[in-house]
Amino acid sequence: MADRTTVPSLFPPPDYAHAAVVEAGARLAFMAGSVPLDAEGRLVGPGDPVAQTHQVLRNLEEALRAVGSALPHVVATTVYVVAHEPGDLGRVWDVVRAGGLAEGPHTSTLVGVACLGYAGQLVEITATAVVP
Repeated sequence: MADRTTVPSLFPPPDYAHAAVVEAGARLAFMAGSVPLDAEGRLVGPGDPVAQTHQVLRNLEEALRAVGSALPHVVATTVYVVAHEPGDLGRVWDVVRAGGLAEGPHTSTLVGVACLGYAGQLVEITATAVVP
């Protein structure tokens, strides 16, 4: 499916890979940003980035299932967090790491941002996944 690589000559990343290579001909799903809204459009976990991350992962899992993929097939993510301190980013990253993404470390970028698209939204995750 995907060959995930951590480059020995670079600083070892905390639970993510430096690169993921997918053989040509594989189907890939490029997922829009998953947000912390429930099925009725209500914000889940107001003021709580950890609760919002759990909802974002549930929504991402549902969206992946709809296209024939799943969290273990994710090869890349970008995690956006409304945060001003690295500790806030770290709490979200802990949930992402434990969330079932990838059958090995996936490539990821964790970004602190000033705001996101919905009022009260603190977390959003985009993903690329292999569709087996």
